[in-house]
Amino acid sequence: MTDVFSDRRRRVLEAIGTGVLVLFAAPTALRNNDVEHEYRQDSDFFYLTGFDEPDSLLVLDGASDKPFILFVPPRDHERETWDGPRAGVEGAQLKFGADQAYSNQELEQRLAGLLAGHERAYYTVGRVATDDGRFFAALAELRRGARRGGHWPTTLIEPGTVLHELRLFKRPEEILALRRAVELTELGHRAAMRATRPGVYENQLEGILRHEFRAGGSERCAYTPIVASGANAAVLHHRRNQRRIQENELVLIDAGAEFDYYAGDVTRTFPASGRFSPLQRQVYECVLTAQLDAIDATCPGATLDDVHAVATRRLIEGLLELQLLTGSVESQLTSGEFRRFYMHRTSHWLGMDVHDVGRYTRDGSARLLEPGMVLTVEPGLYFGADDPLVPSELRGLGIRIEDDVLVTESGADNLSAAIPKTVDEIESWMAG
Repeated sequence: MTDVFSDRRRRVLEAIGTGVLVLFAAPTALRNNDVEHEYRQDSDFFYLTGFDEPDSLLVLDGASDKPFILFVPPRDHERETWDGPRAGVEGAQLKFGADQAYSNQELEQRLAGLLAGHERAYYTVGRVATDDGRFFAALAELRRGARRGGHWPTTLIEPGTVLHELRLFKRPEEILALRRAVELTELGHRAAMRATRPGVYENQLEGILRHEFRAGGSERCAYTPIVASGANAAVLHHRRNQRRIQENELVLIDAGAEFDYYAGDVTRTFPASGRFSPLQRQVYECVLTAQLDAIDATCPGATLDDVHAVATRRLIEGLLELQLLTGSVESQLTSGEFRRFYMHRTSHWLGMDVHDVGRYTRDGSARLLEPGMVLTVEPGLYFGADDPLVPSELRGLGIRIEDDVLVTESGADNLSAAIPKTVDEIESWMAG
């Protein structure tokens, strides 16, 4: 894997020329008192280094013949007894391939020297105040030396302009990690679906998801799982997961495993009692048709707007057939009335972050899809629990179907296609 990170750094260095890129590691965060939240490295930092310790700094010096520089926590026997082993300065070089490595205790005295002589610095301003303080203190030190003829960066550039474009296009090793994340996601969804029955609590299904993910080798959930039964499914980001599941209602699970820092993101909706009612099935198949057609529309040269437009048209057609809307598809698109039932976009980028980086537009227009991009396709319909304009059986109903799709040379590869999705597949799997 060292070669993978080295190749990523090489491509970034080619892009920044003689500039200098500075990335701080993700900070630790207190959960309560002296207990910390689970630590996860900043995605950009890990993408370029594979290094997952906090209190670290990466510098890529485009003007140096030893461009890969790491500042890391020093070895400390007492702290390692409490918190686990550290790579230290030696490990940063031997294991992670740093050309230069220093203790993070030397950061303040060395950072100005590493910035000196560069006209451009790639640094994200405003993420963590203490990191900004260190960075701008180094610039101030250089400015104070101007009388001696020193030079310092006078142009600051957001690193994402280079780094996030690289991350948007997944290379073979990244696609393998995404496939494994989705395989683990499938295990969790299948297990939770089969365990569902009236009387089970949402948090019990969440526990099954987390168990399957971790047992399969996932480091963590890619995001907090959504297990939403009944009217909770109409809350797009429901997270409490405390309700007892009732008979004859639907359960929506939006959950994904993370593997090797890559995220799965899949949603399935299914009947608590194992079988859809006729009306539930009708609405479900409306969403499924929209999703399948949107996946078919995912190909090189299309845009996310195109994918969204296909899904939206199919949903409106279904709502008109159900007599939940009136008029025509075109009149609904003009008025926007349909947004009462479908209020979100159909897709987002997927990768190291569940809502992954990468620009959605270019030159003011939606960017064209290209091979190597990975996105979600996730249309849905949601009916408010107190909406008097829909039949009582639909009030509080939420249905979303989401898959993870890789754009290929010839079209799209649905990475999560194996997770039961059609009515027959779901009912058969739940029957066990």
